[in-house]
Amino acid sequence: MILERKKSKELSRLALARFAARAQREVGLAGEVTVLLTGDAELRQLNCDFRGKDKPTDVLSFPSPAEASSRRAQGGDIAISLDRAKAQAREMGHPLLVEVKVLILHGMLHLAGFDHEADNGRMARRESRLRALLNLPSGLIERTAGQGRD
Repeated sequence: MILERKKSKELSRLALARFAARAQREVGLAGEVTVLLTGDAELRQLNCDFRGKDKPTDVLSFPSPAEASSRRAQGGDIAISLDRAKAQAREMGHPLLVEVKVLILHGMLHLAGFDHEADNGRMARRESRLRALLNLPSGLIERTAGQGRD
C-alpha cells in the first residue's frame, strides 16, 4: 500500500505499488507493507522519535512488532522523504521514480531483517543483486560507503 502525504506529479502510485510488491517478493518478505511518501519534517520527527537522531533522512523502516520473531513473515512500514529523494535523484541524474524505487528496495531489505551497519556486507551484496534484477542504479549503501550513512 502506498500512502501519499506528500505528492509529486513525477510519481505514479500504481507504478510504485507494483514495484513494491515485486521488491517484497524478491526480498522474500511476507505480510503487509505500507510505504509512506512524506517530507523532511515528518522523517526528521520519526528519526528523532525512533532512532534518537534529530535530522531528516531519506528512508526509515519499521518492521511489524507482532511478527518480529519471524524475519520472513513480518511486513511493516517504510517512510520515505520525497524532499530527500528529489535531491538525491537530481544528484544521481535519474528520475524521482527511480530514486523512490531504490529507497523502497533498501527499506524492504531492512524489513526483512538485514542491517548494513552490522552485517559485514551481507545487505550490500543482497541489495546489489536485487538492483541488477530490478534494473536499478547504485544503491544507498554503495553511494555512501565510507561516509557513515545513517
